[in-house]
Amino acid sequence: MKNLFSIALVCLSIQLSAQKSEVVNIVTEDIANFWIAYDKISSTQDSTLQLKHLQKYYLDKGTPGLSGIIRARRYSAEEYIEAINKYPGFWSSVRKNTQGVSTYAQRIQDGINGFKVLYPDYRDAKVYFEIGVFRTPGTTIDGMVLIGAEMAMTNENTDVSEFPPALNYFKNYTRLNPINDLAFLNIHEFVHTQQNAPWAYDLLSQSLFEGSAEFIAELASGQRSIQPAIAYGTQNDTQVKEAFIKEMFSPHYYNWIWNSANNQFNTRDLGYYVGYAISKKYYDQSKDKKLALKTLIELDYTSTKSIEEFVEATGYFSQPIESYKEVYEASRPQITSIIGIDQNDQTVSPNLSSFTITFSEEMDKRFMGTLLGELGEEGFPEITKVTFAKDGKSATYQVKLATETAYELVFGDNFRNQRAIPLKPLTLKFKTTSK
Repeated sequence: MKNLFSIALVCLSIQLSAQKSEVVNIVTEDIANFWIAYDKISSTQDSTLQLKHLQKYYLDKGTPGLSGIIRARRYSAEEYIEAINKYPGFWSSVRKNTQGVSTYAQRIQDGINGFKVLYPDYRDAKVYFEIGVFRTPGTTIDGMVLIGAEMAMTNENTDVSEFPPALNYFKNYTRLNPINDLAFLNIHEFVHTQQNAPWAYDLLSQSLFEGSAEFIAELASGQRSIQPAIAYGTQNDTQVKEAFIKEMFSPHYYNWIWNSANNQFNTRDLGYYVGYAISKKYYDQSKDKKLALKTLIELDYTSTKSIEEFVEATGYFSQPIESYKEVYEASRPQITSIIGIDQNDQTVSPNLSSFTITFSEEMDKRFMGTLLGELGEEGFPEITKVTFAKDGKSATYQVKLATETAYELVFGDNFRNQRAIPLKPLTLKFKTTSK
């Protein structure tokens, strides 16, 4: 940590000397507009009038940031009204925090200025504070930083007693006192606006995408990350790494990023830690720190080949990436049989109403999906229902078939096992007879 925090202290001194720099990157006006709309909405029980108030006083007056967060998280006007009506205690408890957003603006601007010193090739970006409906404390879209203040500006005193079990993730989040990490969160998201993609493809790439932003935010702010995942991972690197390796090529990363603490480590977002640890190792080993930072930011996060070559070069993992990939591919679940269709014959009666695919292991019954084959929509049968067996080891398709028709279905990575490892693709082809 010596190299990291010697640089961080330099950045901090830069920030302190710029205490009175102009706040140019922070836009907060949507917060004030929301509370005007909130008071209007709360003054009536007429749902039609409530929607009109929301539209007139909040949505119609919105900055590009408001329209951005609505698009990014697909918020609807109806959701806003429902949340306002259902959780008055919550809104009352969070109001003062969000209305005090201007008191945080200077700290955020100082952190952004610190980042600009570290990365002179930066592209400027605005930070927009918004009120959303509990789906993000911070994200980016179209080069804008979008802060969901109704989440990011909460703390352990926020009233979450009205929330249903579906919002338990938010209840747990408030206990972390996220408002204390507000400036750091903004720098993390600002870093994302500089990276070359809004997301990555697989768990390894996405973890590096998020973890590098967390690491760079430390450098720019002079503040250690308060993410529990970083502290836990640092103390338990070997165990976390061993578990991560088994899933790191999966396109499904919900066990490691933006997840709950309901996992084997009782700690959420450990993908952030792995990406952070890789970034730190690379940075600490580099003689040219500015070049190292530039490399971390400008990596092609959409190219698995580029990411794997970069990670390989850091030496974070003890074996070659390719060897892990071979083990991963061998571990993927497979379809072991198809009951109801003879794959040797591939000719079936149009009266066939169902068939069953069986898997090599228990699958996650929350996820399924069937893809088009080379025949496209014309060769895709009418599927009326798909049902998993109770043990998750098979799925039955109910279908309607036409006579003398060639069909093709692809069972792919929408199916996955309990560890989010996707199914090895299998293409099913068959043709119906005339009767």
